Amino acid sequence: MSAVAQPLDAPATRSMADALRMLAIDAVEAAKSGHPGMPLGMAEIAVALWDRHLKHNPRNPGWPDRDRFVLSNGHGSMLLYGLLHLTGYDLPIDELKRFRQLHSKTPGHPEVGVTPGVETTTGPLGQGLANGVGMALAEALLAREFNRPGHRIVDHRTYVFAGDGCLMEGISHEAASLAGTLKLDKLTVLYDDNGISIDGHVARWFADDTPARFAAYGWHVVREVDGHDVDAVDRALHAARATGRPTLICCRTVIGQGAPSKAGTHDVHGAPLGADEVERTRRALGWPHPPFEIPDGIRANFDASERGVAAEAEWRERFDAYRKHYPMEAAEFERRVQGSLPGLWHDTVRALLRDADCAAESIATRKASQKAIAALARSLPELLGGSADLTGSNLTDWPGAVDVHSDENGLRGGNYVHYGVREFGMSAVMNGIALHRGYLPFGGTFLTFSDYARNALRMAALMKTRSIFVFTHDSIGLGEDGPTHQAVEHAASLRLIPGLDVWRPCDTVETAQAWVSAVEREGPSCLLLSRQNLRFVARTAEQIAAIARGGYVLRDWPEEEGQVQAARVVLIATGSEVSLALDSIAPLAAVGVAARVVSMPSTTTFDRQPRAWRDAVLPPGVPRVAIEAGVRAFWRQYVGLDGGVVGIDTFGESAPAAALFEHFRLNAQAVIDEATRVADRVR
Repeated sequence: MSAVAQPLDAPATRSMADALRMLAIDAVEAAKSGHPGMPLGMAEIAVALWDRHLKHNPRNPGWPDRDRFVLSNGHGSMLLYGLLHLTGYDLPIDELKRFRQLHSKTPGHPEVGVTPGVETTTGPLGQGLANGVGMALAEALLAREFNRPGHRIVDHRTYVFAGDGCLMEGISHEAASLAGTLKLDKLTVLYDDNGISIDGHVARWFADDTPARFAAYGWHVVREVDGHDVDAVDRALHAARATGRPTLICCRTVIGQGAPSKAGTHDVHGAPLGADEVERTRRALGWPHPPFEIPDGIRANFDASERGVAAEAEWRERFDAYRKHYPMEAAEFERRVQGSLPGLWHDTVRALLRDADCAAESIATRKASQKAIAALARSLPELLGGSADLTGSNLTDWPGAVDVHSDENGLRGGNYVHYGVREFGMSAVMNGIALHRGYLPFGGTFLTFSDYARNALRMAALMKTRSIFVFTHDSIGLGEDGPTHQAVEHAASLRLIPGLDVWRPCDTVETAQAWVSAVEREGPSCLLLSRQNLRFVARTAEQIAAIARGGYVLRDWPEEEGQVQAARVVLIATGSEVSLALDSIAPLAAVGVAARVVSMPSTTTFDRQPRAWRDAVLPPGVPRVAIEAGVRAFWRQYVGLDGGVVGIDTFGESAPAAALFEHFRLNAQAVIDEATRVADRVR
């Protein structure tokens, strides 16, 4: 049985489109908030795609070879909820009635993991398009890696709905340019060209020749399609299948189509129609049914459950045949799309940590990271690395890395993506790769440029994607490039994002553990790494195991002739500043202050530990001093108002790293002075 329906006649397709319109209108009216304009304007486009092209199975939303659908203009979420409800997903009508209400499955913008069938969380405009690029890239790479002659187990497409707002956002340029360069021919974007945004007619501020722009990227462009003609959209979708390039279909639509007095205006973009306009719309569409009521005949036309089950069954037959011929590849494919780690993973971890400890190298943590990547890549073929044009500085490549690129025959396989100078695009594309499953993406840039990527990092945390963001040149320690490139507030800022793990390791062993924790985590991680060499720190086996807790005792109270010093202080440090804490122990002991050094490579991980562990590492009542080459305010939650912080609350300067640390008093003497001060308060 075909995965898509046979085309229905015009009255049937019009009724399907109007059903989507009315569900959107009714839900927005019930919620007294929402965006009805886009669902009304894109209803026919949705019918053409979901009824005639989209390969999916409502009974199993996670089927690996399904087509991916991304609603980049996520404010029009009711269009997607209506489609999911009517095609047979586990989204009952009562959930549509609870649109935008607490704990409903129909939040204001689509959220992956909340609503069955939603592939990615969208709303921040343009990022959905970039996620779609990542999904299409993952599909293409998996196909090249796993398909064999006569056995195509990876063969699906990615479809994106996008609006004017998505294309105005700069990330659309970053992502679309990369997609065109890589010839991602199974990516199709349907552009809702209605000429309206929140402020009104976009011609006053968005006069781009969008078709020419995408053609310049190397896309196949279908111009001037009537977005209210299901057959016209259908023909454009068919034309997108054999171009060898990604496709943009420019659909001319009227926002709020069907609303007699508000269609074509910004009034319908982001507010309920109001009771009077709703009634006029019902009459104009010839829709006599009460709110949320859909006739059985229209429901039957939408229902894709039987077709979806049949399509997946046909794929599983092909996969079983593949398994007979290629059992190892089939098992590896299943492991990777499930997101599980290989069977010998724990052996890999032990070897990585042992080798890092035995090597005892005093090197930059960016270099330690590269060594960890090389070791992990031997056991994790799903690692898909990359950098935003800083490979030689981020050190995100490794022996065996193969560049992903395209030629006249399309995309060539590989495991390393040169993202170009596109930090935001890279990060959102990585999220799409992670959501697709099959690869574990990581990408690098300088820490100061995390500002460019920040909203994609936030979305990664919101979606719990397994994305690993490698940020090098983590402080004024990068030296002469000066304050434009020296990260000061960035570590603290990233730690404030809920659900984002942040690691700032102090040497090779902590860097190795940071990578292990990032790989094992069901969620995103940031690794903040130094440009300059950092001292290797000797540890016991118990201390190495404790690194995974995010914060641990690296050196304990010194004793003199068997007696602990009278005053105590805890020195909490991260990254390059751990060595400053260690250098302060002896001078402090000489003045009667016993110092414990706590290395805290990941405050976010430490905060999740049991209270007993946190109290054992940071004993209550003992004064504390935090040391980090960054803003001081963040550390008050650990040291209190009476504790001390050695940090930097200004931007940097252009000078060699050593001179900068002395200039800003990020040195052992500053630690000694601050520790003595706080210890004196409790003598």
